[in-house]
Amino acid sequence: MAKNRNARSSPLRMDRDAAEYPEILRSRLGADAPAALVLLGNENLLKSRKTALFCSASTPGDAILRAHDAARRMRDEGETVISGFHSPIEEECLRILLRGKQPLVVCPARAIEALRVPPQLRDALGAGRILYLSPFVERPTRITRESSIRRNEVVAALADDAYIAHVSPGGMTAKLAQSLASWGIPTAFSS
Repeated sequence: MAKNRNARSSPLRMDRDAAEYPEILRSRLGADAPAALVLLGNENLLKSRKTALFCSASTPGDAILRAHDAARRMRDEGETVISGFHSPIEEECLRILLRGKQPLVVCPARAIEALRVPPQLRDALGAGRILYLSPFVERPTRITRESSIRRNEVVAALADDAYIAHVSPGGMTAKLAQSLASWGIPTAFSS
């Protein structure tokens, strides 16, 4: 696949006071907006309309099937999807989405300065279809519960709409759904 000139091959730090910093983060998160974002890949994807994808780690079978169907629909419709792609269902949705041509914004719950791009994502990254985005600079280098919560908050704040494959009552995804509703982000639920 040809290399896309919009695909950044080394991480870029974007401070909160930079003109390019997404205004939506400042407006939705206020003083809690990340002090900086670290980007790797096609930074122009920040300007596109994004659908956030979330799923609780523990998901019943019927929600899994609906999540697969939703991922195929998003792929076929060319939607830009933003997610941590961390829970087992989110990872499966990523595999489905990679079979398409639409852009993806991948948000690890850790710093990405020393990121090793997984082999299955390299072609899409080189083609300008992927943006890695992290609200963490240098630390943490490993995913923690706290970094996952913070990452999901940033993903939600960057979204124009959202799809939640499954919400475990009282879990982190339930709290995230409340934030999405308070920001007026249209959200589709699978279960």
